[in-house]
Amino acid sequence: MANLSIKIIMIKEIIRLKENGISHKQIREILNLSRTTVIKYVKRIEASGFSYAELQAMEDNCLHDLFHSEECQDKTQRYAIAEGLFAGYEKELTQTGVTKWLLWAEYKNKHPDGYSYSQFCYHYQTWCDYKNTYMHIEHKSGDKMFVDYAGKKLHTIDKDTGEVNEVEVFVGILGASQRTYVEASIDQTIDSFITSVENAFWYFKGVPRAIVPDNLKSAVTKSSKYEPTLNERFSHFSGHYNTCILPTRSYKPKDKALVEGAVRIVYHRIYAALRHRMFFSIKELNEAIWELLENYNNIPFQGRDESRMDLFNEIERSVLGPLPAQKYEIKKYKLVMAQKNCHVYFLEDKHYYSIPHRYIGKRVKVVYTGSLIEVYYNYTRIACHIRDYKKYGYTTIKEHLPEHHRYILGWNPDMFINQAAKIGSSAEELIRQVLKSKPHPEQGYKSCQGILSFAGKVGPERLNNACKRAVDFQTYNYMVVKNILEKGLDRLTEDDESLIQAGIPFHENIRGSKYYN
Repeated sequence: MANLSIKIIMIKEIIRLKENGISHKQIREILNLSRTTVIKYVKRIEASGFSYAELQAMEDNCLHDLFHSEECQDKTQRYAIAEGLFAGYEKELTQTGVTKWLLWAEYKNKHPDGYSYSQFCYHYQTWCDYKNTYMHIEHKSGDKMFVDYAGKKLHTIDKDTGEVNEVEVFVGILGASQRTYVEASIDQTIDSFITSVENAFWYFKGVPRAIVPDNLKSAVTKSSKYEPTLNERFSHFSGHYNTCILPTRSYKPKDKALVEGAVRIVYHRIYAALRHRMFFSIKELNEAIWELLENYNNIPFQGRDESRMDLFNEIERSVLGPLPAQKYEIKKYKLVMAQKNCHVYFLEDKHYYSIPHRYIGKRVKVVYTGSLIEVYYNYTRIACHIRDYKKYGYTTIKEHLPEHHRYILGWNPDMFINQAAKIGSSAEELIRQVLKSKPHPEQGYKSCQGILSFAGKVGPERLNNACKRAVDFQTYNYMVVKNILEKGLDRLTEDDESLIQAGIPFHENIRGSKYYN
């Protein structure tokens, strides 16, 4: 870079070469210096008032004072001004839209003799390294939450058997303030993972703009350098909380350095403190973790006066997204075939749910929570029902059925009884008995429909008489009424019945008692 400060040995070489009459261009090529740097030091040599021999005889410290004192004084003054601003710039850079260029422009406007942009960035980064700050400048307030599972596990003990059960430890950390959430869970399945991420949101009382997970299967079903395939259920979860998912790149540990650093600190602050304690449930273990977690978040950063909690309250709490009114209900999925009765059979509850009849025979996706059943076909929701846990029951929306099925949907015991009452008291009684004789009323609907249909074929009077005979025989079904009507038994008089009771078979050629009158 042009016009740099150079070491004393290089100054001595410039003096020696100039004493020997070497040109500026040759000095630049011999020493591999820029043209402006050579000119700068030659001018200082000439302005010093000393001869080349006197300059070569000087001690190194004298040469340094002669050539660098003004520069060092200038640097000290400029650096002191800039350094006083760096602490404020560190926090400013966490705000959305704030860049180093913007801050430098404001700095340069107030201090025209200040550093150039490249020098400004160099000294700022040097200051950050010297301060050993734990907050990465690129992390914006409320922007990202990094999540991962600790490599080492904690454990609980079964009270009854004494068995030691290993449990996973979830860690979530906000990028800007580095406020951390820790939770023990049974496993790393998608249900446990979603629950832990959700608990972190409610712990922070807000939602970051993005979740940055590792490429674990609960978050990413297929990793890719450019476009990983996200877990569908985790995507639904992120949509509920109005955030997005930004998986880290595979085999790029720097992408998740923040959360891995948090895991290492958790080992020291939490694991070590719990190593001699026994826990008999996940709940008991988490209560102990959360107690230590509060202390961890309130301990000041090394070399600084503020803690993660202080920084969170100052720069991050107010910019986190709002929490939804209700927590997310974990969704599960099943592929099923739409049946010919315009329903899908949900095996979990042994229950039937209706779908529009045009999807009969199609393979559909059932998405369900603890309270809701949704049915999708080609990513379009075609039905939604309140979940019903009644075994072998039917949940039906009338509009889902074709026209001829909707008529059947209106069947109920009162409808058949009212229709029978219009025919006669005997018909009403028989229908009541038919419905009563079945384990479930719906099983008798077809029989009732068949019996009442005879009214249009033989007339209400004959049907009522046939029903009377069936009630007298205490036989309540469709076939009895049909046989009575087909054999004309509904027309028998009292004399005809007496002959039958006496053992004389009845047929149309036998003369009755009125024949001889």
